[in-house]
Amino acid sequence: MHHRHKALCFILLSISCSGSLRAEQPAYIGGAGDNQQEIVSALQKITPEQRDGLVFLLKHMPESDLKTLKADFLLQNVDFAYRARNSFVWAKEVPEEIFLNDVLPYASLDERRDNWRGDFYKRFSNVVKEAKSLDEACLLVNKQIKEVVKVEYNTKRKKPNQSPYESMEQGMASCSGLSILLVDALRSVGIPARVAGIPAWTTKHGNHNWVEYWSPKDKQWHFIEYYPDAKGPDHSWFVADAQQANPKSFIHSIYATSWKSTGIHFPMVWDMESKMVPGVNVTERYLSKDPTADKDLCELRIDFTNESGTRETIDIRVVQGDVVLHQGKTPGPEDDMNRFFQAKVKKEQLYQIVWTVDGQTTPQIKEIKPTKDDGWLNVKLGAGKAN
Repeated sequence: MHHRHKALCFILLSISCSGSLRAEQPAYIGGAGDNQQEIVSALQKITPEQRDGLVFLLKHMPESDLKTLKADFLLQNVDFAYRARNSFVWAKEVPEEIFLNDVLPYASLDERRDNWRGDFYKRFSNVVKEAKSLDEACLLVNKQIKEVVKVEYNTKRKKPNQSPYESMEQGMASCSGLSILLVDALRSVGIPARVAGIPAWTTKHGNHNWVEYWSPKDKQWHFIEYYPDAKGPDHSWFVADAQQANPKSFIHSIYATSWKSTGIHFPMVWDMESKMVPGVNVTERYLSKDPTADKDLCELRIDFTNESGTRETIDIRVVQGDVVLHQGKTPGPEDDMNRFFQAKVKKEQLYQIVWTVDGQTTPQIKEIKPTKDDGWLNVKLGAGKAN
């Protein structure tokens, strides 16, 4: 106890010279409980350049982390975060406040605390080495992450809030696990990133999580997903649903994560009682600018299930008489369960959905006529389900 007390006194004395940090220091050291010596050790060994980063993590980290994380874990995380910041020209364009809050943190939600930072830095530095801008680097990571980590969406994953290595060990993850992976990959090369999501859609059952990244080009947050949209950032299958979120409702709002306290928390559907993750309500950025837009349209949400009960990708057409209105592919077994082939049609008119099952030559047809009250319709297709 004598040596531990001397070390604590030393670190408090040395930090007190920094003035503004003096008041905060006792709170997070005292909150570490039996892990106090690890926190003291990290503060003793940190370099002057990286000290503010470590203090920011300690000041805002969950109490459970303060009581368990070891000095080496914290030092490696901080060191590789600053290494990325200093390695890429575009990473230096990120303001200090955003770097601390959205690059430096080692976790997004309540996932297991993996020491991924050094490993991911090595993996993804090669991916972005030719990038000329942060936006270009982000798109490169987004495009190649699936090949680098070998993880696919699958509802058979063990739990929704998997850590990076839990997902990589299984080769599968939920939308939340995929989002955690993508956030960590982006942060590993100095790109500000955070998890975003909605606890419950207003338009259908279920929830969804995705990723936002910050661009120095316009100093704005943009959204992407683990599976990138061909149209680029700020495009996704869920846009129409997100535009109908309700900012006055706790469960129907859209949130993004934060490391520092914000006064509200990010809701995690697997543990709705937890308030350990600070959040920002970002609903307004996703809402439709015209509340009366598409009021005369119904959105068809179409998928196809084969005889074994598995969703399958097939070519489909939405036609009206001899006119093809929409055509494309239904989502497959690895797509998010809330993802469908989406097509907007006018209400109170008759349409046909046409598809062909493998091995058959005769197309199958299902007739649909949305009512005036149908804002959207789920259309389940399958072998033998034609009308």
